[in-house]
Amino acid sequence: MKDVNVPALVVFVLFFALVTVMGFLASRWRRADDAAHLDEWGLGGRSFGTWVTWFLLGGDLYTAYTFVAVPAAVYATGAAGFFAVPYTIIAYPLVFLFLPRLWSVSRVHGYVTPADFVRGRYGSRPLSLVVALTGILATMPYIALQLVGIQAVLDVLGVGGGENANWFVKDLPLFIAFGVLAAYTYSSGLRAPALIAFVKDALVYIVIIVAVIYIPIRLGGYGHIFSAAADHFKQTRTGSLTVPDNKQWTYATLGLGSAMALFMYPHSVTGVLASKSRNTVRRNMAIMPAYSLMLGLLALLGFMAIAAGVGSGVKGYNSQLSVPQLFANIFPDWFTGVAFAAIGIGALVPAAIMSIAAANLFTRNVYKEWLKPAATPADETRIAKLVSLLVKVGALVFVLGMDKQAAINLQLLGGLWILQTFVAIVGGLFTRWFHHWALFAGWAAGMVYGTWKAYGIASPATKHFGGNADKIPGIGEIGYIGLTAFALNLIVAVVLTLVLRAVKAPDGPDETKPSDYSAEAGDDELENAPEPVAAH
Repeated sequence: MKDVNVPALVVFVLFFALVTVMGFLASRWRRADDAAHLDEWGLGGRSFGTWVTWFLLGGDLYTAYTFVAVPAAVYATGAAGFFAVPYTIIAYPLVFLFLPRLWSVSRVHGYVTPADFVRGRYGSRPLSLVVALTGILATMPYIALQLVGIQAVLDVLGVGGGENANWFVKDLPLFIAFGVLAAYTYSSGLRAPALIAFVKDALVYIVIIVAVIYIPIRLGGYGHIFSAAADHFKQTRTGSLTVPDNKQWTYATLGLGSAMALFMYPHSVTGVLASKSRNTVRRNMAIMPAYSLMLGLLALLGFMAIAAGVGSGVKGYNSQLSVPQLFANIFPDWFTGVAFAAIGIGALVPAAIMSIAAANLFTRNVYKEWLKPAATPADETRIAKLVSLLVKVGALVFVLGMDKQAAINLQLLGGLWILQTFVAIVGGLFTRWFHHWALFAGWAAGMVYGTWKAYGIASPATKHFGGNADKIPGIGEIGYIGLTAFALNLIVAVVLTLVLRAVKAPDGPDETKPSDYSAEAGDDELENAPEPVAAH
């Protein structure tokens, strides 16, 4: 049985208790006029200002898995692991172009999910359904990876007795964390992670700032850290301090594809739609790059772990443990507890938002659209709460029943899948030219091609789904499969739209009008709009 780091565990538990109390008290924060409405439970009443939205989106996008996986990738592969930094830099100017339009049209028509918008824009129930199901499918492994992040911390803390312990004892702390998360999300909805995000982001910034100053002092400076990392990669041939020429296409296409996919995820859209104004969204896209600076500093921890000798000489060492183990080796026990609390809470916030977003999708675009069209707002809220619990149970079963590599592989697939909704959602925000059946066919082509190519990739850890890069047809370079699938998706959508327009195929009704895409809270279009529609 592993030795338990008692001081670190005490600090970790105290912070966990604090955010648990905050999660339950959040139901009284900005108390809803009508708590039995999905706008209130699932979008926080669409009332969050600039700073609340900033912390919420930061807590949503920069997760516990980010905290663990980005430096772990740098630890394992070197410069290639830094791709997450440029992709977030690319993402915010890109989404600045279309997220304010999505907020405006959603506010006017009461859309809660991106699939709601697709339904209203194209008048197509099947297209809306596949967008919703793709969002749920892509979100599930993402939630599971938050639990993987908590597991990494608990393992280094020595809680649960290690890999050889009785399964119930080993996973009991994870059961407790899951139960608490499920309870306060059910009770408080999106207000809970929005409030807890303040604590999570403050802890993350404190830990990273201290780490990038204190750890290099302990290790002999950044010069020694980079030198040690260079020597390590030269000996192991597992990576390098710069991206090799033969991997630059992979690096660039993965960065671009990931940037395009980031705000297609339902939980990202949920954070945006919870904003109280169009200008709040625009301001947040301008200040969110502050998190990219934090992410760049965070990635350096991978090199620091190499210089500190973490995992040195251990065959098959799990790189996911490199940062937690680095903190445990370098920091005093009490500050290790603070760092682990940042990771643990960093799992709770996005897991809550993701489960809410998945529940919103199921409730609005499956349950009400296809199963019970007469559902009232109270029915919607009740179903969404239950589905949020089921989503968390599914993620927990997934983590406990499958190995960590399977969760990572499926999360990589999730990025590929969610990117295939880009044409329908972003295209629809600027033009009504695409035919809905052409968009459906493009989505299907991208999904099938991307999944098929990913299935054929092997790695030392798995026979299938072992990576996300393959040869780009017609170019011959190795690139991100998701972006290639997106290109196929777009080509199919354009060609079939031309064909369907030529034969005058009937199109679905568009319930939006041009002014909806620039409406601000308080505009006449909003003030005189009918009661928000729940479904179509």
